[in-house]
Amino acid sequence: MQDLGIRVLFMGNNFARLMGGLWITVKISLISISFSILLGILLGMVMTLKNPVTRCITKLYLEFIRIMPQLVLLFLVYFGATKSFGIQLSGQVSAVIVFTLWGTAEMGDLVRGALISIPKHQYESGAALGLESHQIYRYIIIPQTLRRLIPLAINLTTRMIKTTSLIVLIGVVEVMKVAQQIIEANRYTVPDSALWIYGTIFFLYFLVCWPVSRLASRMEKKWAN
Repeated sequence: MQDLGIRVLFMGNNFARLMGGLWITVKISLISISFSILLGILLGMVMTLKNPVTRCITKLYLEFIRIMPQLVLLFLVYFGATKSFGIQLSGQVSAVIVFTLWGTAEMGDLVRGALISIPKHQYESGAALGLESHQIYRYIIIPQTLRRLIPLAINLTTRMIKTTSLIVLIGVVEVMKVAQQIIEANRYTVPDSALWIYGTIFFLYFLVCWPVSRLASRMEKKWAN
């Protein structure tokens, strides 16, 4: 019976369906992280301003997103907004909105931390060399900020890929939803199919996230000095 369990992966188009579900997961993650990086850079720059109003607003936004579980945000957007305001949102669009809100907050805080970590004498040295403000940022501040930021942004990408597994709870047919469908369809003929299906998903997530994680680690070590 053990070999029958693993055969469930190759019955019909089960494996192709799992790969299609994985692509949905990765696609949502990539779209969300792309928006998060762009908006997070802007947010991080705003967070470094000394204006008390902007600092208060950005801090409240950051704390709200961090305290609120992503699953609750998904339910608020997908079920709450659609019912209360009559907005027609698909599960995938809702997921992109929620993960962009979360990613923007996380990315903004990373950008803020990277910017304020640049020693003040770097600005002063640039000014002493006769560089204008935009030149100081272009040639001194931005390159150093990117060195600090890129490994952290890559790690955020892996976190987002793993967290997207929550979207199964709002009906998005991604890899976890496909797995449930396959297990349900074979619950009598292959009782132990869950072991093989979820084990395969574990391996697929590993194949997606491990190279990204290794890249972040290598870049962090390379730029440590």
